[in-house]
Amino acid sequence: MLCCHRTSPDKRKRKLPAIGEIGLDLYWDKTFYTEQVFALQTQVQWALDSNLPVIIHVRDSHKETIEALQPFKNKGLRGVFHCFTGSRKEADEIVELGDFMLGIGGVVTFKNSGLAGNLKDIPLTKLVLETDSPYLAPTPYRGKRNESAYTAIVRDKLAEVYQVSAEEIDIITTRNAEKLFF
Repeated sequence: MLCCHRTSPDKRKRKLPAIGEIGLDLYWDKTFYTEQVFALQTQVQWALDSNLPVIIHVRDSHKETIEALQPFKNKGLRGVFHCFTGSRKEADEIVELGDFMLGIGGVVTFKNSGLAGNLKDIPLTKLVLETDSPYLAPTPYRGKRNESAYTAIVRDKLAEVYQVSAEEIDIITTRNAEKLFF
């Protein structure tokens, strides 16, 4: 979503909540790396100019994404690092860039992902729940089509990791999303 307005059902325009999904993806091909960095930095500047958060896509490019975003550090940059699956060190690097949340989805439920252990020391105030629909459905639906209803499974796993109630996860992650997008 690169425009700043969309038409609602009653034909009035309303402000979009974010610019995204933008970012670097070096999983399949690095041929257009320079162009990806240019596009990401241009889109981030649009977000800053429009006072909008960004949703950042990072795939096999954490170090490169952090480097590409360094020029925007301490300039009001905010948003979500979508589908976060990294380490505590990577989370710290993200949070240092600006007011970023980590999007947590089905991967946290995967037995060998290590994500649950990595999240233990990351404050809940830095997390939002998300899907990567149609991908990365949580266990026990892994390998099947993901859907929004499965965020309850992610929420339950986070409640287990943080040793709080599911309701507390709902309250905190909803508050985080509302703070960022509304």
